[in-house]
Amino acid sequence: MSHDINELSILKCLGKTVSDPLKPVLTFVNDDGSDERLSWQDIFENTNRMARILAQYGIGKGDTFTMIMRNHPEFLYALFAALSLGAIAVPIDPRSKGKKLSFQILNTQSKGILAEDVFLENLKEIHDDIKQVPVAGILYKNHHHIPVNTNYPILNEIMKAQDPTIPSQVVPLDHSAPAQIIHTSGTTGDPKGVVLKAERFMIYGFMSSFLWNYQEDDVVYTGLSMTHGNAQSVTVFPALSKGIMGVVSERFTKSKIWDICRKYGCTTFSLLGGMMAGIYNEPVKANDADNPVRRVVSAGTPRAIWESFEKRFGVKIHEWYAAVEGGLAHNPPGTGPVGSFGKPPQGMLEMKIVDENDNELPLGAKGELISRIASGETTVTYYGKEEASKEKTRGGWLRSGDICHQDKDGFFYFDFRKGGGIRRQGDFIQPDYVEKVIGENQTVSEVCVYGIPSESGAPGESDLVAAVAPFEGKEIDIGSIKADCLKGLERNSIPTYIQIVKDIPKTVSEKPLERILRDEFKKDAPNVVTL
Repeated sequence: MSHDINELSILKCLGKTVSDPLKPVLTFVNDDGSDERLSWQDIFENTNRMARILAQYGIGKGDTFTMIMRNHPEFLYALFAALSLGAIAVPIDPRSKGKKLSFQILNTQSKGILAEDVFLENLKEIHDDIKQVPVAGILYKNHHHIPVNTNYPILNEIMKAQDPTIPSQVVPLDHSAPAQIIHTSGTTGDPKGVVLKAERFMIYGFMSSFLWNYQEDDVVYTGLSMTHGNAQSVTVFPALSKGIMGVVSERFTKSKIWDICRKYGCTTFSLLGGMMAGIYNEPVKANDADNPVRRVVSAGTPRAIWESFEKRFGVKIHEWYAAVEGGLAHNPPGTGPVGSFGKPPQGMLEMKIVDENDNELPLGAKGELISRIASGETTVTYYGKEEASKEKTRGGWLRSGDICHQDKDGFFYFDFRKGGGIRRQGDFIQPDYVEKVIGENQTVSEVCVYGIPSESGAPGESDLVAAVAPFEGKEIDIGSIKADCLKGLERNSIPTYIQIVKDIPKTVSEKPLERILRDEFKKDAPNVVTL
């Protein structure tokens, strides 16, 4: 059957030829420590089975369907089945609930839903909103120990009953056709669905060599959700394209990441800034640097812990910058300054810093980062939002919404999201420095520093709030936090309030949801302490 494997659409998209169908290529690590190792043959047969299931629901060329699940093999089978059928997969952050969840399903005109058992209750809550959208299968994972509602088809069982050969509904590969819709985090309103063409998978595959420089002996790891572009572009598709082993956790767990890397021999893994701070906040262990990891591919490394993180864990940081809509820059180890996300790949992309009137700013000045591809038209398609799509690339330049600056050598630095800077008594506060000091406290597992309107009423001024979550089984020690702040921070950077929470709410890209923390904040609440 090996000659059939190379007819799989995802392999054609990646330009990959499989000579050894039984070679293991991906390992999925479950929360309970068990794992599932996939060969090319497994991917081939199960993608075909999934395609047959989708076709039974009338899902074909140009049709959308929803995926609500953590990182499991079935996620990839569904994604690859969409490519085979010419359909459009819509992976949704599995933590989405209520109106946000129903909006994403209905906004993309979904014709079917594939979901994991642990998210059944979320679907039941919005049943009246989405009752016209059929549930095509519920994925049941044995280690969850959660009963399955048998009113829905059990995906595991119906998969086994399907023919593993290529179905007749498969269409010729079209690189320019929509293949996936990934939603933005929706931190300021309804999420926008970014339409990605099939060629994006090919680009992700190319990145294994021209950007990440993965070697034949690399084992790449991620705990980021595959509903996010990072996991797809840094780990999964580069691994498949390069033919090296990829390891994917069911979900990110900061306390287990080094154990997983040791067990599977991972030489590199991917992080986002908030995740790195969480790992750094874990108690120091004697074997922290005893691991096989050589390089951490990170987007948003806090400048305050960059060098300390490298030294403590014996790794090098490969910093980069990108968004699902586009834009790309990177800073490989030994290339640019600590704190910089680097430069765009030469000959591929242009970047510059501009003011509100699109005038390019001098070196060192802060303004919006905009970019465009070096050849061809820079475009973004938000599903069903033509005007927003045009505005995003007004004048042929992609608007990032990020305030950045550039140094004398041309290296770029992220400062803050547009409209999101924290100013206090005339000074701009660097939250990552405050988070480093508080995060090193032995009772703090996670911390997020944000601003609220100043009680003084001064326009544009903020009071500082540090939301902190304790380690399991511990209580936050306010006294020691205050002592740490007085010792390690300038007076103007010491938070006004400590907000004690169970955990820090995050987006699928592991960015803290300051909006939720801010909405829940009340200065006279029992979980808020004035420093």
